[in-house]
Amino acid sequence: MLPGNKTQISEFILLGFSEESALQSVIFGFFLSMYLITVFGNLLIIQAVNSNPHLHTPMYFFLSNLSFVDICFISTTIPKMLVNIQTQNKVISYEDCFTQIYFFLLFVQLDDFLLTVMSYDRYVAICHPLHYTVIMNARLCALLILVSWMIGALNSLLQTLLALRLSFCTVLEIPHFFCEFKEVIQLACSDTYLNKTVMYFAVGLLGGGPFAGICYSYSRIVSSIHRISSAQGKYKAFSTCASHLSVVSLFYCTVLGVYFTPAVTQNSHSSATASVMYTVVTPVLNPFIYSLRNKDIKRALRKFFRMATILEPIVLRQRKC
Repeated sequence: MLPGNKTQISEFILLGFSEESALQSVIFGFFLSMYLITVFGNLLIIQAVNSNPHLHTPMYFFLSNLSFVDICFISTTIPKMLVNIQTQNKVISYEDCFTQIYFFLLFVQLDDFLLTVMSYDRYVAICHPLHYTVIMNARLCALLILVSWMIGALNSLLQTLLALRLSFCTVLEIPHFFCEFKEVIQLACSDTYLNKTVMYFAVGLLGGGPFAGICYSYSRIVSSIHRISSAQGKYKAFSTCASHLSVVSLFYCTVLGVYFTPAVTQNSHSSATASVMYTVVTPVLNPFIYSLRNKDIKRALRKFFRMATILEPIVLRQRKC
């Protein structure tokens, strides 16, 4: 971008998906429903895991952490978009934009790491079942979560601080529904070579590394399943991984499409649409794909609702007294 009227800016304009006023109510209703489903569904998973001692295992520990991160992930972008549609104001302040960038990068990285950790958990459970409880002990599980948060926080901080040093021109329209990092950098008048180099290096290292780990885990899992003699045993082993693998594929394909596909890169509308897949659709699918098909989670949810039904009259009676 050629240096134009460089000035100290205070806000950006989020263009969103469509300028047509007739579509705004449809877009608002769609994203509001998706947001509520995501928050409510993932909160149910967290509550079910925490309230049932039988679910205090590494697999469900990672699942509850993924649910928490998905709630934070979708809450980083969707509430602001809903407010902008409702108020018919597309402005986001400079400070809010870079705050959104930081937390978006943090939670997308955590999503990536947690999917990798969950694939490792399934690898140990299927390939080394006799040593599963020894390998996946509480200390290792907590350490994996802590390291994921530390790396994600440091990477997000580095990317955000490098972006804060940029100077911006008077053209401050972001063709997106949130402050997407790549789109914000393209608005800068100053040199962005360092920002782009660090961004693609981080995507390659912190995205490619976990992806390679997932591929390795599943290659060993497929090999182990192939050696199982009974068809029922093969189906049971594969069913624990199929849902996770489908979400991993959805997540990586859309992220890679946004950042590396020329057709999407050159078309801002396509980029925004593709971003919906991993910022909205993936968190929405988490409760359904990972848990509602799981008998243990179903049993825990039924127990939770049964207890809530029993306790509700008692609470109401105490309030009357």
